[in-house]
Amino acid sequence: METVDFIYMEDGTKEEYEFLDVHEREYTKDVADRVIDHLRGLDDSVSGYKITRLGHSLQTAARAEQDGADEEMIVAALLHDIGDQLAPFNHGDMAASILKPYVSERTHWIIRHHGIFQAYYYVHHFGGDRNIRDRYADHEHYQATIDFCHKWDQKAFDPDYETPDLDYYEPMIRRLFAREAFVLDRN
Repeated sequence: METVDFIYMEDGTKEEYEFLDVHEREYTKDVADRVIDHLRGLDDSVSGYKITRLGHSLQTAARAEQDGADEEMIVAALLHDIGDQLAPFNHGDMAASILKPYVSERTHWIIRHHGIFQAYYYVHHFGGDRNIRDRYADHEHYQATIDFCHKWDQKAFDPDYETPDLDYYEPMIRRLFAREAFVLDRN
């Protein structure tokens, strides 16, 4: 069989879905490559900051690593703004969605909410409530998200900070995306 026969998913047979599953498993083996390629695209991004969006992502990961974060969090720190190009107003949701099948609930929550917590540093300049993050004050990952933003994310715009290049992080990215994914069983 080269392709399935159905054109409506409801008409697919068990055999056709087993056939597709083989193709899907092959396709997902390249997720790390696609993530790395997308990260490279952040190097061209115009942002107004002293460093590119890729530079910011690399520096956030470097700061996390220097602070003793585990590899999962280092890669999450690297990918935390990967959604900037396609979802600038909800980039944390996009990054968290990419990571969700491969990371802990804690890491997922931090990345998903980092944009709201990061607003603490600037939104008041536009008349916004810098303490909007406090609506999550009772959440178990509240302080961890404050720490992510304060220690790593908001400090990662320094052109003089010694930061490894993307090649340094590539093995970590590959290990994370080689993990067995949690699919369809997590909200």
